[in-house]
Amino acid sequence: MKRLFAKSDRWTSPSLAQQFLLLGGLVSLGAMIVVGAFVSSLIETAVTRNSAAATALYVDSVIAPLLPDMQTSDTLRDSVQRALDETLGQGALGKRLMSFRLWRPDGTILYSNEKNLIGQKLEISDGLRTALTGTMVAEFDHVDDVGSEAERDSGLPLLEIYNPVLQPWSGEVVGVLEFYEIATDFQHSLNHARLQSWLAVSAFTITFFAILSVLVFRGSRTIDSQRRALRQRVDELSELLSQNGELHARVQRAAQRTTALNERYLRRLGAELHDGPAQLVALAALKIDSDIISNPRTPRKTRDTEITSIKSSLDEAMQEIRTICSGLVLPQIEGANLREIIERALKAHMQRTGTKVDLTLSPTVPSLSLSAKICVFRFLQEALNNSFRHGGGVGQHVVQTFDGVGVSITVGDTGPGFDPATIQPSSLGLSGLRERVESLGGRFSLETSSQGTVITMSLTLNEMEPV
Repeated sequence: MKRLFAKSDRWTSPSLAQQFLLLGGLVSLGAMIVVGAFVSSLIETAVTRNSAAATALYVDSVIAPLLPDMQTSDTLRDSVQRALDETLGQGALGKRLMSFRLWRPDGTILYSNEKNLIGQKLEISDGLRTALTGTMVAEFDHVDDVGSEAERDSGLPLLEIYNPVLQPWSGEVVGVLEFYEIATDFQHSLNHARLQSWLAVSAFTITFFAILSVLVFRGSRTIDSQRRALRQRVDELSELLSQNGELHARVQRAAQRTTALNERYLRRLGAELHDGPAQLVALAALKIDSDIISNPRTPRKTRDTEITSIKSSLDEAMQEIRTICSGLVLPQIEGANLREIIERALKAHMQRTGTKVDLTLSPTVPSLSLSAKICVFRFLQEALNNSFRHGGGVGQHVVQTFDGVGVSITVGDTGPGFDPATIQPSSLGLSGLRERVESLGGRFSLETSSQGTVITMSLTLNEMEPV
């Protein structure tokens, strides 16, 4: 799991906000360009068409009355051409129009302000073909028709307009007016409209992207915070799993060793019973079956002496049995607290050995489970007994501390100490203490030197079963 969080590459290593700024910024920029170009194209088309329609209507209203019946006339009279020359060369139209042509449906130029084009039949362009269907065509700054070289070479912004000429009574297209309007003012207006459209699209895109960025940054911070918390929890759980695994292994080893120690303890108990009370009882039984007791001719004094000997053997056997039992039977400690358990263990030891033990207790009395109480009592019982046996009971002392998490109990003396290497593997005292403490997840330590011996046990409360 930790490797899963640690894994990263060039796409997952940046934060969510950084990825959004990079990819979202590119997408937003592309969308802004596409939308801006589309809107600008729509505005240009609409503005061009509206401006061309207004100009075409104006030109048509001025020129149409001068034109003859286009269905009956294949040419224009000289008077009509002079009128068109005067109209197109002077006044408002003369200033606005750069060139003017009147087309027949077959592609013949009936009139043009360029006299060399009159009467020529040229290739019909796309704009002229569309106008012949009855639809006005307008193009800005796109002069590429045949015969429009002069306009193309002028360098002026031109609005090319194809306006169909309709027969008034039939609505039939009888000709097309083609003219090029000098569109300097139109170009300024169109550029201004384009600029405004780009500014509007850019402002909207930037605002929208900024709002999304704020939301993504908030979400990214939340995700990063949760990711750090989750990673910390994973680390903590991994550490706890490692500790639990170690404790489980220790408990298993302690349980295995405890089983072996219990067997050795039972063998030792059996040996003590066999070599002590059992021998005394057997001796008493033999004396009871002797002739001294069963023979009626035995003197009374001799019989009384033998009976006294038998009673003495039985009393001695009973005393040894009681001594063994006193080390096996626990006092009533289930309802006692830690302070009372320690005091009872020390009192029993001092009464049995006649030695003094100094005691130091923590002001706070923690609550312990029954198994922990038994462990503490047995630890004190065995540790004090070893101190008396090997250290002569010199300078015996017990110190109990509590730090809010764990309980520590230390039993020490100022005796001559001993060499731990000399302890036999079959010894039950210290080995039994270690296994008892470690079976509860605690720690056991032993320090000995010529200045004395110190034995310490520590239990962590949250690693034991509830009270």
